[in-house]
Amino acid sequence: MKRPKIGLALGSGGARGFAHLGVLKALKDHSIPVDMIAGSSMGALIGCFYGFGHDISQLIKLSKAFKRQYYIDFTVPKMGFIAGNRVKNLIHLFMQGKKLEDLDIPVAVIATDLQTGEKVVFKEGPIPEIVRASISIPGVFVPEKVNGRLMVDGGVADRVPVSIVKEMGANIVIGVDVSRVNRRAEILTVYDVIMQSLDILQQEITAAREVESDIMILPPVEHVSAKAFKNIGEIIKIGEEATLLKLPLIQAAIQRWHKENSD
Repeated sequence: MKRPKIGLALGSGGARGFAHLGVLKALKDHSIPVDMIAGSSMGALIGCFYGFGHDISQLIKLSKAFKRQYYIDFTVPKMGFIAGNRVKNLIHLFMQGKKLEDLDIPVAVIATDLQTGEKVVFKEGPIPEIVRASISIPGVFVPEKVNGRLMVDGGVADRVPVSIVKEMGANIVIGVDVSRVNRRAEILTVYDVIMQSLDILQQEITAAREVESDIMILPPVEHVSAKAFKNIGEIIKIGEEATLLKLPLIQAAIQRWHKENSD
């Protein structure tokens, strides 16, 4: 039976991005297939791990064991505080040499060219370098050079890449935004300043993404620090519950597509 192609646009947001795992779990539990993913920053990381074929329950177990020492390698600040080699090695370990074009489902990774300001969409190439580029929060991670271009976080150019999922051929686009402004945030470190500033800069653009998507899931994770890689189980649960609330809208969109394409 013919069915619609369903695409996910997974947004940036540091540790809040673990909510994407809850979204994927809820969709899987209710037999809603994911045919393609576009991701920025943490959304790119989760998207590639899922696209590789790692079981969602195993990904959740792995994420709960995630600790700062696995990905933090501080460097003398010149273009960033974190060198990023450790996280790149971690990605390489779990991707087992696969390239983007080898994944079980199409995954597009968004990064930003720091010199031109251009949004760069990767659909093929080495996953560790490309995802490392996409998670390069400006001022926090040292930018990553890919194909001679200096890249920073995909969320700078496109926080929730809804338009890319449409271009990939999705009939139904589900966006997931995990990075809204926390108006009561404690601003204590350089990292807090950078993350809060990025959230503020993206406010209006993300409102437009909500209009462009068929369904926008907004897990209420504003209270979670983007750098807090703890309480990950709680963040995943919030993503799952936010998806369950939108389930009737997702199912209605699928039924509407069937009705419109029944000839």
